[in-house]
Amino acid sequence: MFYKVSKEDEYLFQGKRKRLVELLKSKGITNANVLSAIEKIPRHLFFDPTTGRPALIDHAYSDKALPIGAGQTISHPYTVAFQTQLLDLKAGEKVLEIGTGCGYQTVVLLEMGAKVYSIERQKQLFDKTKLFLPFIGYNSAKLIYGDGYKGLPQFAPYDKIIVTAGAPYLPNDLLIQLKVGGIIVIPIGEGEVQEMVWLKKTSESTFDRKNLGNFKFVPLLSSKSKT
Repeated sequence: MFYKVSKEDEYLFQGKRKRLVELLKSKGITNANVLSAIEKIPRHLFFDPTTGRPALIDHAYSDKALPIGAGQTISHPYTVAFQTQLLDLKAGEKVLEIGTGCGYQTVVLLEMGAKVYSIERQKQLFDKTKLFLPFIGYNSAKLIYGDGYKGLPQFAPYDKIIVTAGAPYLPNDLLIQLKVGGIIVIPIGEGEVQEMVWLKKTSESTFDRKNLGNFKFVPLLSSKSKT
């Protein structure tokens, strides 16, 4: 059974989300739809809630990356907001997400009206998130257990692609699956620090590119995990 908060707790969390939004504004997040989504979504529920009140829940609305199991993390709220803002997302657009994780970024995209296709290679996280998102009211994302480097060609092309793990290089399959005029946001680099890269596909073979600063992500791994 998933952890449920009392009305008193929920009121407290609403206040914390408002303060988080103000912090994100101070750090340069200006997209009103991104901020509205983050203010609405109960981030405290995205930690492992299966055995009572998790110790990490008190840090849920701090601008921190926190563990979610299987050696993975939920990204800093600023990182989630920054990547989402870079997508310049419009309601109804088809988005491919590489790295579902606990589903928090997925839900931000859903709140903004996207049609979301999301790949997760960690079976443990995939199984949990596939049950959890409908439990909290998000039923429309198509979640796939698979290899993010390969994308999802069966549903391509995509208006936007977001990668939520650090890739040593830009996977060519993802570029092929992006529609002309579409945007991909991906952290690229080996080691602990990656550079956030924004690309817009201007033709079948050309891209505009911006490098937008350093971030820290868990590595993007190939192939499906068996556990």
